Amino acid sequence: MNGVLEKIEKIGIVPVVVLDDPKDAKPLAEALIKGGLPCAEVTFRTAAAEESIKRMTESFPEMLVGAGTVLTTEQADRAINAGAKFIVAPGLNPTVVKHCINKGIPMVPGVNNPSDIEAALELGLDVVKFFPAEQSGGLAMIKAMSAPYVNVKFMPTGGINAGNICDYLAFDKIIACGGSWMVKKDLVAAGKFDEIQKLTEQAVQTMLGFSLKHLGINFDNGEKAVSVCESFADLFGFSVNKNTDVSAFAGQWIEAMKSVGRGTLGHLGISTNSVLRAKNYLETVKGVRFAEDTARYVNGKLDFIYLEDEIGGFAVHLVQ
Repeated sequence: MNGVLEKIEKIGIVPVVVLDDPKDAKPLAEALIKGGLPCAEVTFRTAAAEESIKRMTESFPEMLVGAGTVLTTEQADRAINAGAKFIVAPGLNPTVVKHCINKGIPMVPGVNNPSDIEAALELGLDVVKFFPAEQSGGLAMIKAMSAPYVNVKFMPTGGINAGNICDYLAFDKIIACGGSWMVKKDLVAAGKFDEIQKLTEQAVQTMLGFSLKHLGINFDNGEKAVSVCESFADLFGFSVNKNTDVSAFAGQWIEAMKSVGRGTLGHLGISTNSVLRAKNYLETVKGVRFAEDTARYVNGKLDFIYLEDEIGGFAVHLVQ
C-alpha cells in the first residue's frame, strides 16, 4: 500500500469537506487537527476547492490534504499543484487513474461492483473507494466482494456516520472511512469551528472506544497474588483465574501480578477498538511516547503496547 494511504489507515476517518469560500480553509483545518483528525478530502464540487487545498497545505504542511470528486485530468493537475497529497473520485475513470499514477500521486477511485474492482486491479491499484457505501449494500457488500479479491482494501464513503463507523472499521479490509458528519456545511458557513472541533473529537472517541479493561496490582510472589484474588472472590463473588504464568485475575477487572511488573503501583489496561489508531492519535495529537519494546502483534497487527510514562504511579498499556 502507498505510504500516504498507510498514514490514512492510521487515522481511520477522512473528513469529506465542501468549501464555498477559501477563507474557511485554514480555521477548518485547524479545528480538524485539534480534534484529532489531521486529514481532509476537499471536494472539487466548488470553485473554492483549489485555493482551499493550497491554504490548508501551506498553513499545515503535516496535514494529509487530498482532493475529492476529481473527474478529469485537468482537475487532478490543479489539485496536485495546489498541494493535494492524494486524489479521490466517485467512479473509476482509467484515464484519470493513469494520469495520477504517472504523477506519483495515490489515486482512490470509486467502485461498487466486482467489475470495477477488476478494472482497478488491472491499473495496479490495491485500495479503492466503495461509493456510495450504504446505498450500495454497505458493509455486507464489501465483505462479499472482498472474499474473491483478497488483496484489495476499501475506503467506504457515503452514509457513514457515528452510528455505523465502528462496524465498518472493525473489518480488516477497510483502511478508513470517509464522512462529513463532523464538518457539516452549515457549521462551516457560520464559522462555528469550535463546534466542528468538538464533533471531530467525538468522532475520534467513538472510533477508538477507549474504556478501562483492568487494574493490575504488583505483588512479589504468586501466593500473595492468588490470595488477593480469592479475597475479592469471597467478598464480591468474582471468579478467580490463577493459572496464568505471570498473574492471577479476579473477575475480568483485577489482575494481581505474581511478580513486580511495570509501574510503581501497578498498571492500567485501557482497551480500544484499534491499538494502531489509538497509538497514532495519542502520539500525534497528545504527544504521548510509547515503549516500543513492549509492542505485541497478533496476525501482523498491533495488539498491545505500553505508554512510556506512568500516570499517578501506574503504568498504562493499550490492548485490543
